[in-house]
Amino acid sequence: MGDMEISSDIRQNLSAVKSRVEAAARDGERDPAAVTLVAISKTHDAQRIAQAIAAGHAVFGENRVQESEGKWPELKAANPDVILHLVGPLQSNKVKRAVELFDVIETVDRLKLARALAREMAASGRQLDCFIQINAGEEPQKAGILPGEADAFLKVCRDEIGLPVVGLMCIPPADQEPGLHFGLLAEIAKRSGIVGLSMGMSGDFETAIRFGATHVRVGTAIFGPRAPFTPMPD
Repeated sequence: MGDMEISSDIRQNLSAVKSRVEAAARDGERDPAAVTLVAISKTHDAQRIAQAIAAGHAVFGENRVQESEGKWPELKAANPDVILHLVGPLQSNKVKRAVELFDVIETVDRLKLARALAREMAASGRQLDCFIQINAGEEPQKAGILPGEADAFLKVCRDEIGLPVVGLMCIPPADQEPGLHFGLLAEIAKRSGIVGLSMGMSGDFETAIRFGATHVRVGTAIFGPRAPFTPMPD
């Protein structure tokens, strides 16, 4: 489905994407229920998110703590079953706010952050599922643990820090075949005994599902083109 085909009707878009998720899972001889669709609602307002919730969707993703604070506390209070993933970079000084608001952190990419998250979870009593972000393409401009350092990083996070690591996450290079990177992520997860694989976005989630994705992050195909983000002061 190209951008030109995206309807303004979020319910219709969700139905279309879920049908594609189910078909890709069946093609890969997987249970469609084993794949979670994370609707990426960054830059979209609370009204559009509420439409997706009304359509029966309950798992969402946001990129920024600050933007999320402006719309999600009220949405979550009204919809306590909703699960919110942080899929963008997390600064250490925003860990307390992130642990209060989110249910899953997908972007653990350094030991300082892992330690800060573990401390805040212990202090708050909130345990959040965590994914380690892997820089599968070893791109200098991208965050994430290099593939060759992933095993050691995972061991420290799980055994020394006690972080509740449930999965790995990656964003493949835009100009390369994504399946190569999805396959790499799956191999790292397999040898580390990790089940969760957050990989695949609007343009490549069907490929990701064939490589074993348990979570796919889809925004544009559900909500339409992103609105421009206007930063606000902290």
